[in-house]
Amino acid sequence: MTDQSVVEKNLPVKTRAAARAVISLTIAAIALLAQGCSGGDSKPQKANAASERVVSVAVAQVQRQDVPVYLAGLGAVTAFYTANIKSRVDGQIMKVNFQEGQIVHEGDLLIEIDARPYQVQLEQMEAQLFKDQASLRDARLNYDRYVALIPSGSIAQQQVDTQKSMVDQLDGQVRTDQAQIDNAKLQIIYCHITAPFTGRVGLRQVDPGNIVHAADTNPMLILTQLQPIAVIFTLPEEQLPIVARRMKEGTLEVDAFSRDDQTRLGTGKLQTIDNQIDPTTGTAKLKAVFDNKDNELWPNQFVNAKLLLETRKNSTVVPTAAILRGPQGTFVYAVNSDKTVEDRLVTVSLTQGDTTIVTSGLNAGDTVVTDGQDKLQRGYPIQFRDNPPSNVTGAAGVTSGLRAPAAPDHSSDTAISGGNSVPKSSTRPDSSHSRSATPGS
Repeated sequence: MTDQSVVEKNLPVKTRAAARAVISLTIAAIALLAQGCSGGDSKPQKANAASERVVSVAVAQVQRQDVPVYLAGLGAVTAFYTANIKSRVDGQIMKVNFQEGQIVHEGDLLIEIDARPYQVQLEQMEAQLFKDQASLRDARLNYDRYVALIPSGSIAQQQVDTQKSMVDQLDGQVRTDQAQIDNAKLQIIYCHITAPFTGRVGLRQVDPGNIVHAADTNPMLILTQLQPIAVIFTLPEEQLPIVARRMKEGTLEVDAFSRDDQTRLGTGKLQTIDNQIDPTTGTAKLKAVFDNKDNELWPNQFVNAKLLLETRKNSTVVPTAAILRGPQGTFVYAVNSDKTVEDRLVTVSLTQGDTTIVTSGLNAGDTVVTDGQDKLQRGYPIQFRDNPPSNVTGAAGVTSGLRAPAAPDHSSDTAISGGNSVPKSSTRPDSSHSRSATPGS
């Protein structure tokens, strides 16, 4: 029997219970203190564990290539010529010589109106002309006779003057008859409606047998020229000076893209800049001409216009997704040979769609992280996802040369003013850490 047992045996029951409670609390406190002391090394252990974890990321290689620089604007397709064809005479339609949607050529006969009433009028006018010409010939013969009698004094001068006036009146009547004949012939021509230019016929508004009038407000058909066709789009006023300078150096190309900005509908040439700026919007209108051989553009169609301003040759480019921004500036995560990452400050010259041009900090052939940066810090090991490092062409959708198969994105287009390119700041909404991280954190 221990001393503690002897003491507890000699103590009252309540006193023994209190003593046991004090002893239990003391033992528990000693255990907690020991656990706290042993846990002092948990932070280094966690840091080591974090440094050893492998992060799965997407990467791309830095490339040297030609990058087209575009100016983007919203526009609408406008037909070069549009004719609301109406009748210039009253009459019954005899023939409709076209089909809806048909391509007709200049001079093609479209509609025939009954010309018989105007043919009858023409014959009447010709008969009246014949009669008046006979009267004129007789008056001229009498006038010549009167003039011959003047020297002998056999005729008064007043009678001669009266005869001369009669000749002039009949001559005027003959001219009036000739004008009426020409007008009747013109009415017959108006009965044969022809195409004023080459274009596409719209929906027919009349049928054979209909009576049309010159005073009708609705056209019989609408003819629209589709080849060539124009696109009128707008650009901010601060971009006009550099566009005007480039136009002096040569013809500028314009690409027209669909409403979703994904499908290229055609490539044309910039024709002119409007002579004034809209004060309400601060934009100016520009007009581009397209051959439209495939009929991809239609009048009043909404398009996204991309003006190719220049092509920057042999530029160092990375995918825009690789660019991060932090308190120290713009940086990327570059991949080392041991598959760890380091942050590098870079200088961005231009952001064009999915491609960014950098002037310092990277070299062609370097590998950068394009996705998964929010989980990275300097020195972290990484592993590539399913595909090996891709080049910028695959990541950004921009090929070397003057053209890009995918349209530049509006949200990342570079604002160009006075020939200087200023990249727009962009952030990834799904990774606030990667866009605001401090390099080397």
